[in-house]
Amino acid sequence: MSHETLLTEIKDRILYIIINRESKLNALNKDTLAELHEVITEAESNTAVGGIIITGAGEKAFVAGADIKEFSSYSVEEGISLAKEGQTKVFDLIQNLGKPVIAAVNGFALGGGLELALSCHIRVASETAKLGLPEVS
Repeated sequence: MSHETLLTEIKDRILYIIINRESKLNALNKDTLAELHEVITEAESNTAVGGIIITGAGEKAFVAGADIKEFSSYSVEEGISLAKEGQTKVFDLIQNLGKPVIAAVNGFALGGGLELALSCHIRVASETAKLGLPEVS
């Protein structure tokens, strides 16, 4: 299946998911969250998939948080709803998946990107990885 924001490939029983928004530092937007939910849900029941590796395109970022530009027009209620939906449909889904999920953290993993990495069962970081929650400042 073709996706707008993800590249996927199954090789040797591993589903590789690459968040492919390099020009936006792989920031999470509504489409990316929906596609992650879809791909991971399908992988859960696919016997050809024994595990999942999630990474970001390019070397600058795993996921540099939420796509603030997209969300800036949201009302407070819409923002809260999207955050809850992302938590349930992506982060909780990954955390509770019956197959191992590995975050291959390259570059920035900030805000929601760090939350995505933390929801994975295993995290492997490159020497250039930068992890943080800038929203708490």
